[in-house]
Parts: sequence; C-alpha cells; structure tokens
Amino acid sequence: MNTIQIERSTTKKVTLRLIPFLFLCFTISILDRVNIGFAALQMNEDLGFSDAVFGLGAGIFFLGYFLFEVPGSAIMSKVGARKWISRIMVTWGIIAILMAFVTETWQFYTARFLLGLAEASFYPCMVHYLSGFYQSKHHAKAIAGFMIAIPAANAIGSPLTTFLLGIKWFDMAGWQWLFILEAVPAIILGIICFFYLDDTIQEAKWLTKEEKKWLINVTAKEQKEKKSVKNYTFWQALKDYDIIILSVAYFCWMMGYYGINMFLPTITNGLSAQTGLSTQALGWVIGLMYLFSMIVMYTVGLHSDKKNERRWHVASCLSVSAIAMVAAAYTIQTNVWLAFLLLTISLCGAFGAYSPFWAIPPSFLTGAAAGGGIAMINSIGNLGGFFGPYLVGWIRDLTGNFLVSMIFLGVSLILGGIIVSTLVKVSGKALVKGDDTANLKTAK
Repeated sequence: MNTIQIERSTTKKVTLRLIPFLFLCFTISILDRVNIGFAALQMNEDLGFSDAVFGLGAGIFFLGYFLFEVPGSAIMSKVGARKWISRIMVTWGIIAILMAFVTETWQFYTARFLLGLAEASFYPCMVHYLSGFYQSKHHAKAIAGFMIAIPAANAIGSPLTTFLLGIKWFDMAGWQWLFILEAVPAIILGIICFFYLDDTIQEAKWLTKEEKKWLINVTAKEQKEKKSVKNYTFWQALKDYDIIILSVAYFCWMMGYYGINMFLPTITNGLSAQTGLSTQALGWVIGLMYLFSMIVMYTVGLHSDKKNERRWHVASCLSVSAIAMVAAAYTIQTNVWLAFLLLTISLCGAFGAYSPFWAIPPSFLTGAAAGGGIAMINSIGNLGGFFGPYLVGWIRDLTGNFLVSMIFLGVSLILGGIIVSTLVKVSGKALVKGDDTANLKTAK
C-alpha cells in the first residue's frame, strides 16, 4: 500500500476501534453529571430544596472537579490513561448510586462534591489518549466523534430520564431510580475499559505491522515539531500564556453553558405549562433540542478541520449562543415556541464550539505537557460550572424569574468567545490564526 492508502486504513481502524467506545463512556459520564437537572423536578419538592440550594449542589460538583483535575491528570501521565479512565468510571458509578439515598442538604452537597472528585481528569485523559493515536489534522474530527456524546447524552437522556421519573419501585421515588439505573453502566464500562483499550500504538494488536510503523512515525514526527515550539514539562505547561487564556475563556463559556444546562428542565417545565406538554413530552422536546446540537457540533468539527482554523470557529459559535440565549430570555413570556427555538440555537452554538476549541491545545503541546495543559484548561473552565448554576439559582430566588439569569449567562458566553479571539503564540506567531498546522511548523 502507498502512504495515502496506509493513512486511510489506519485512521479508519483507529476511529472504529476507539471512537464508539469512548463515545459510549463519555455519554454515561454526561448522563451521571447532568441528570441532576431532571431529578430536581421531583427531588427538590421531596427534600425541600430551594433553587439556591439546588444550584449550589449542582455546581459544587465542579468544585471537586477543579481540585482534583490537575493532580488526577498528573497521576494519569504516570499510570497511563487506560488504567486511570477505568478507575474513574468505577468510582464515579458507585458515588452516583449513593446520590439516590441523600435526604439532607449536607448529604446532597457531599455526594455531588465527591462525584466531582471521582470524575476529575476523565475528559483530559480521553483527549490526551486520542492525541496519541491521531495526526493533528484529524484531532477536531476525532474529538467531535466522542464529544457529541455531550448533546447525545442529553438527547437520549431527556426522554429516558423523564420516563424514569415516572416509576416507583420498592417505595423509592423515580428520581432515586434515575440515579441508580444511570450509574450502573459506568461501573460495567469501567471494568471493560481496563481490558479493551491499549496504552500505546505498539500494543494495538488490531493494527498491522505496516500500519503501526506508519502511525508511530507520523505521530513521532509531529511530536518533535511541537517540542521545537514549546518543549514543556507537565508543570511548565500550566504556566503557559496561551493555556491561561484558554482556561479563562473556558471558564466564561462553562459558566454560561452549565448555568443553562442544569436549569433547562426547570425553565422548559415552566414553558410546558403554557403549551400543555406532559413531563414525558417535555423530555422528548428537550431531546430534540440536543439532537440538533449533535448535528451542529459534528458539522462544525468537520468544517474546522477542513479549513484548519480553530479560533474564529469557537468565537462565532459562542457569540451565536449568547445572542440566542438573551433573545430567548425576552421572548419566554410572549412566544413560547420561539423561546424553544432560540434556546435550541443557543445550545447548538455552545456545543458547536467544543471540537475546534479542544483541537487547540494538542496543536502546540505534546506528551505530558499536553496532559497538563488540557487538565489546567478543563479544571479552571469547569469551575465556571460551579458558579453558573449557583448564580442562576440565587438570581432566580432573588428576582422570581429567569430573565436576569439568562442575560448574565449570555454575557458570559460572548465574553468567552472574545477571550478566545485574543490568543497568541510564542515568538509573536498567531496561535490559531488561519492554518494552525502551518503556523506550528513555521514558529520555530
């Protein structure tokens, strides 16, 4: 086979082997992370939680996530992604089951905090793992391949979760069974992960010798080029200017995203009262909203790879999301279906930014430095997931509606887009301005 044929066959095998499995793992992780939003429809009333209490509990997950994200990634760089991903999934599955048995506010806060600790570094592990099996030019598409699990989990989980809310077995409420039944797959997949994934290309028995040789050579060459630009250690990457900029931008983005994500079932439940939708029908409507987000997310990833451009894809997506969210805030009381449409557009924009955004760090970092940089961004960024839901709940209790909250979230999103557009590269080179790969090669 010639080089082009080897590249195509190898990339196809890697994709079929890794993406579906990581997609499934990530889908379960997102379900266990955000099902709290649907559980709130019953849990808050059963346990007497206010919007502020729920918002703090939903957000405190990200405080635990923040504290252990970088240390967890450091451990991953030592023990390997395969073992660490397996450990993460089993422990978070166990803690997610315990969520079904909380009765007091402090138990709620503790369980959510521990869930964040358990899941910390899961996403950086997967991004780092995939970067070892793909060329840089395929990163955004590969990342989009498993990251569509985020909207997919919501698209599948919305009708599933609203269905589970309707069951009542052994004197346990639907919200309790929701936590239990959606956590068990995490434990099962965590065990499978240990035996299914390979730590290195050399260990991949599903590739031929020729394919292994080509993939090892091409990834080694790219790593050498990256090191000539930024030859960082794990801890040095944490202090890099571009990593700090990406971290701040992701913080603003996640504050806006999780603020709306955690409260979307509550917001749309209020809208459903005006349209006569049942709880189950509402689940299907929300699922459809996330289905559109899946399509947009993958399409933007493909277009970003085709143009080999990241920065403006991210900024434009977040800007669209922000404008649509603020517009939805002003139409909720006057035109319900237009509000649903605008919220869908806002979700599409927020999700569309994911693939090009996460293709940026591996474009100039490699090895342990890439793991550290990605962990830093995700750690600080997801801290926004703590402030977003908490502030939405607090503002909602203060004002009695979601108008001011949604305006705040929209401003946060557009600020994230503006910050991403200010990225620079060492030696005065543009980080992701135009052709990222070309800039990487010339910034020597």
